[in-house]
Amino acid sequence: MSSALITFAIIAWLMQIALGWWQLQRFNRAFERLCRLGAVGIGRTGGRMRPRVVLALAFDAQQRVCGSMIMRGLTIFARPKPLPRLHGLHQRDLRPDVIFPKDRQCQIALTLAIAPKT
Repeated sequence: MSSALITFAIIAWLMQIALGWWQLQRFNRAFERLCRLGAVGIGRTGGRMRPRVVLALAFDAQQRVCGSMIMRGLTIFARPKPLPRLHGLHQRDLRPDVIFPKDRQCQIALTLAIAPKT
């Protein structure tokens, strides 16, 4: 019985590693596509028991959003998705509280993504 439990734990651990690698590859491909479009701002929230949010925006030479992605969730099944409603907006017109009125985590990530880089 204990050897079956140990085997199950090892298989689950290996699956976690494989699926985590798969998620990272999908994120990296989406991030690469954004980097080809222009300057990229990225914001990330943390949290142990809350869904984490990673939001990235690509800006063209006029500081307009030309590409975007958001990835949020608790599990390794979260995947990057575009935010087409932000495309074409100028950086100064991005208001996190208006764009995500009920989602504090997304507001924080967007605020970090549009913050001036030092």
